[in-house]
Amino acid sequence: YLWFESTMHLMVSTPPPHSFVVEGTLYVGFVMANPTHCLFTKILNPGDVFVFPFGLIHFQFNIGKTAAVAFAGLSSQNAGVITIANAIFGSNLPINPDILAKAFQLKKNVVKYLQSRY
Repeated sequence: YLWFESTMHLMVSTPPPHSFVVEGTLYVGFVMANPTHCLFTKILNPGDVFVFPFGLIHFQFNIGKTAAVAFAGLSSQNAGVITIANAIFGSNLPINPDILAKAFQLKKNVVKYLQSRY
């Protein structure tokens, strides 16, 4: 699939976002777009590289017992980051809780609580 282990390939054009693990163990993955929403994951150890497709929701989580160190390569000098929970529940003007309750299949009071945390 879209991950490479222990080797790095020369990229002729702009490289896709990726992580290279130096120390520790990371659990990484991404979710495909509609309609499949398929989750692809991998456990990375030192020397492993994982490539994230452009524009998809992805994550990195330290599952080791020590600190993890990884280098992230992005496709731009200023690629930016959008933290999904912050953007949705902490938007400046809040998104109507009725809309979020329906979208996430939550009770309205849960949505209001989440919005209060951001």
